[in-house]
Amino acid sequence: MSTHHSPRVRAVAHRGDPYRHRENTLPSVESALSAGADAVEVDVQLTRDKVPVLLHDRTLERLWGDPRPIDRVTAEQLDELRQGPLAVPTLAEAIKAVTAVEGRTLLIDLDEPGPAAATWSAVTALGAERHVAFCGPVTAMLAVRELTPDAEIALTWKQPRMPVRTLLDDLRPRYLNPPFGLVTPAFTAAAADAGLDVSTWTADLRRTMRRLCDTGVASITTNRIGVLRSVLDGRR
Repeated sequence: MSTHHSPRVRAVAHRGDPYRHRENTLPSVESALSAGADAVEVDVQLTRDKVPVLLHDRTLERLWGDPRPIDRVTAEQLDELRQGPLAVPTLAEAIKAVTAVEGRTLLIDLDEPGPAAATWSAVTALGAERHVAFCGPVTAMLAVRELTPDAEIALTWKQPRMPVRTLLDDLRPRYLNPPFGLVTPAFTAAAADAGLDVSTWTADLRRTMRRLCDTGVASITTNRIGVLRSVLDGRR
C-alpha cells in the first residue's frame, strides 16, 4: 500500500469541462486538459458489442435525446447520434486524447464490475497502463485489482470511518475517495495513518476548494477545472 502523501494537490476534471462542453465528450476532455487538469475523470459504459464508451447514465436519454439503453446499441450505431463535433467517444479515443498531453492521467470511474475487463483490455491494447487510474466502489475496484496488480486505484467511500484493514490489503488503493462533505482534518489524518492519500469530489465553489486544501487532501475533483486550477496555483 502506498505511503506517499503529495504536498501538491491534484486537479481532476469531472467528466471533462462540463460547464463549457457536454460531459464525457472529446471536446470536454480536451477543454479540461487545456485548462490545466492533471487528470480527467470519465465514466465508462459498454455498448451491446462490449465496446467501452464514455457515458455516465445507463441510457442515452439525458445527454443525447435517445431513450435506448447503451447496452442495446452497438458502437457503430452510436455514430447516428453525432451532433456536429459532439459524439459519444470510445474509451480508446479518450485515452489517446489524454496521453497526447505529457504528464496527464485519465481517471476511469467504474460504478460496477461489469465493464472492468473490457475497459482494461482497451487500456492495454494502447499500452496506456501508466496513463490511466481507476475510481469506484468496492466491487468495481476489486474487479480492477483482479485484472492488474499495479493500477492506481481511488476507492470511492461514503462513510466517515476508515475501511477495514483486510479490504485495504486486498485492494491496495492509493486514495480513499469520499464526497467532499465527509472530508475533515481528522478524516485525512486517519487516512494517512492507514497509508492512504485522500481524493475527494465534487467541489465547485472556491471556498470549498480552499477548505479541502486546508484539510490536507491530495486530489480534488471538480466540474469547474479552470476555477480549481486558479485556486491551486494561487496557493503555491
